[in-house]
Amino acid sequence: MQAFFSRTNLRGAMTRAISWSPFLRLLLEREPAIAEALADGRLDLTASSSTPDMPTAKRLRLDRRALALSVAIGDLAGILDLTGVTQALSDFADRALDTAIRAAIAERTPDEPIRGFAGIALGKQGSRELNYSSDIDPILIFDPDTLPCRPREVPEEAAVRIARRVVELLQARDGDGYVLRVDLRLRPSPEATPIALPVDAAIGYYESQALPWERAAFIRARAAAGDIALGTRFLDAIRPFVWRRTLDFGAVRELRGMSRLIRDHHAQGQRLGPGYDLKRGRGGIREAEFYAQIHQLIHGGRDPSVRAPATRDALAALAAAGWIGADEAAALIDGYTLLRTIEHRVQMIDDRQTHALPTGEALDGVARLHGLKDGDALIALLAPRVAAVGTLYDALDDGSPPMLVHDPVALEENLAIAGFPDPAAARTRLEAWRAGTYPALRSPAARAALEAALPTLVPAIGGAPDPQAVLLRFDALLEHLPSAINLFRLLDARPALATLLTLILSHAAPLAEALGRQPALLDGLIDATAFDDVGDVDTLAAEMRGGDAVGYERRLDHVRRVVGEKKFALGVRIVAGTVDPLIVSEGYARVAEAAIAVIGAATVEAFAATHGRVPGSEFAILALGRLGGGQLTHASDLDLIYLFTGDFSAESDGARPLGATLYYNRLAARMTAALSVATAAGPLYTVDTRLRPSGTQGPLVVTVDSFARYQREDAWVWEHMALTRARPIFGSAATRAAVATILRDVLEGARPDRDIVAAAIGMRGDMAAHKPPAGPLDVKLSPGGLVDLEFAVQIAQLVHRTGFDPRLGSAIDVLVAAGHLPPAIRAANDILTRALVILRLVAPDGRDPAAPTRALIARALGLADWAAVVATLTTTQQSVRAIWQNLTGTNDG
Repeated sequence: MQAFFSRTNLRGAMTRAISWSPFLRLLLEREPAIAEALADGRLDLTASSSTPDMPTAKRLRLDRRALALSVAIGDLAGILDLTGVTQALSDFADRALDTAIRAAIAERTPDEPIRGFAGIALGKQGSRELNYSSDIDPILIFDPDTLPCRPREVPEEAAVRIARRVVELLQARDGDGYVLRVDLRLRPSPEATPIALPVDAAIGYYESQALPWERAAFIRARAAAGDIALGTRFLDAIRPFVWRRTLDFGAVRELRGMSRLIRDHHAQGQRLGPGYDLKRGRGGIREAEFYAQIHQLIHGGRDPSVRAPATRDALAALAAAGWIGADEAAALIDGYTLLRTIEHRVQMIDDRQTHALPTGEALDGVARLHGLKDGDALIALLAPRVAAVGTLYDALDDGSPPMLVHDPVALEENLAIAGFPDPAAARTRLEAWRAGTYPALRSPAARAALEAALPTLVPAIGGAPDPQAVLLRFDALLEHLPSAINLFRLLDARPALATLLTLILSHAAPLAEALGRQPALLDGLIDATAFDDVGDVDTLAAEMRGGDAVGYERRLDHVRRVVGEKKFALGVRIVAGTVDPLIVSEGYARVAEAAIAVIGAATVEAFAATHGRVPGSEFAILALGRLGGGQLTHASDLDLIYLFTGDFSAESDGARPLGATLYYNRLAARMTAALSVATAAGPLYTVDTRLRPSGTQGPLVVTVDSFARYQREDAWVWEHMALTRARPIFGSAATRAAVATILRDVLEGARPDRDIVAAAIGMRGDMAAHKPPAGPLDVKLSPGGLVDLEFAVQIAQLVHRTGFDPRLGSAIDVLVAAGHLPPAIRAANDILTRALVILRLVAPDGRDPAAPTRALIARALGLADWAAVVATLTTTQQSVRAIWQNLTGTNDG
């Protein structure tokens, strides 16, 4: 919109800009049309040299450049007040983010509507108070059910790709500059979560796991871009998390603690003068914001009138409601307005995201850009406002000691505030750590690292569903560590990891045990890319072959480290609720297959260095069970059959030759050891080879021809049932194809004619007698569980000689389409498999978990609560039981 204003004021502003702002001088040169209009008294915030046919990123860069110039001159001329400046900048940020989201989706799926992906504006964008040169801090969410995807693309992967493209469109620089800097670290657990979050997982996080400071962040949250309806649904769902009716002094204390930390960390910019930090200094912008947010958190749950997102609006509302004095509000609003205005002057100089007053002549330049004589005049203008804000904020501090003082009484009080139900017991535990009870804490450096980490660690543990239990598990972790220095330094440097650690210790005993063996696993969570999709088998194998490991044993250790990190990260993703357990299950399987590929190749080479090779022969591995089906759990064994090609009577050609059968049996034993023997780098997998021909009574390795003959002539029904999930995963392409052909021929009919149903019934009965369910949540062995489901599928496959796909879901789809199984079995398979994957982590004993873990399980299964979990599992198992009974003609099976 164009309006006419005083030419004198606008030309004066332009003169100051040319004299004291290199950035604005450059913009005036590059935007002659806008410069001419301004000189003629015309201010148009919509003016731009962009055209609709330009590429999205270029158009946005030019629009941003034009707006930056118009807003700056309008500001310097006194035409735009602080509200006008920040709203113009914020409205552009909304438009740019929305344009980038729409472009990113349209590039991938041109004919699909823009839906299922939203940008939630936080911080100053959320409150429409953006700086002149500010980051935006959005949270990107998506709805897997409505997000446009390419064929065969998983929504989670599509969302991350869209998010990366959005960031690229906004952040990439060229000769026209950039659009916006994007900071995605305000999302839940940024070290562990993908950059775009499923909406239901995000809601679950804020309902159950979020920290107090995140409540403050959401005071200013707003659905700003993309699918606004989705964003609004998300914010409506988490509103009870932000605005609580009960007073939350824990959140107040955390905000005060953050302010103390900011003051300490930026000590050099606390005192007003050259170099003063306008944002973080004493009496600065952040303290005015915190003052408002602290009162909003205290009173906003009961008084909706004070929920205004913008700082000055919030202060005015708090005063109007009587929660703070009118004079206090006026002083803070006045100080905040001037501080923000001068902050914009500093940022106009070089378009840098800085908040510190410069020193020397540069300070004079900022002052003159504002229309003052020199730097001294600027400091004098700021002084009374800074003093007023600092004094008012200091008055909020109740004078209580730091969170983790050593005085026993004060320490217990603070532990109680942090959330510990038995603060005396927690104090005793902390005092033992401080006394160096464990070897890991006996050095002065370790205890210093402990003290630095405790202000982060204690509130995180105190916020756990069962703080005392988590404290004891962390104590057990410390007890077994040789050194705790790096662990504490990591927690101190990356506070969000303390929340993740608490989550792990609260819910996932297998992950906690892995951390106890290898604390360095926590290091892998620093980089958020560790929680991206693990990639395909080839990508994983390349990573396992990488690194600087030299020699066979070091190569194995490198693989073990990579596998440990991948499995741990996959497990954390389940516990954090950021991904469908079925996707994690497939990731576990790809990690295992890649490990077999790399370790297999290394083992073959190392063995050949001593014994040579058997001419015309090679080693092959057949995967069965869950690995064959491409879906493992965190605790799955690897069911393998070892084979070799060629003449069994041949001999290797090395310095220490062996006959082929002995050669490959020793090689296979070495392969099993490489996969299963625990070392300092940790264990990999338990290997089960009992499905080989003749079971434990037969040789560890047989020729491919012997394997084929056995399956065609002698194998029992249970062995053919196992073959339905078999898949060759190691060996040359030709050998894998040959083995796959044997599998297909046997399953489709080249096998003994036996009573399949009767054999399956007998086998299931034996299994029920000798391996009963571990507990009520044993969804594998319980009646109507996964074993019954898999048996039903395998019977249908063998009887009808169709549907032979090792991936159970795909096999079911074929059998259902052919009318051999009822449609309900596919949903049952997915529900039970999801349950198995999550329960192996959080309830490995099959027994009912504690209430907080029940909520986690419900979220992982996409169900409302624990009652829905129990009801769904019960109904599903009854359905599977009915399918089994109908298929076998049994009533008890």
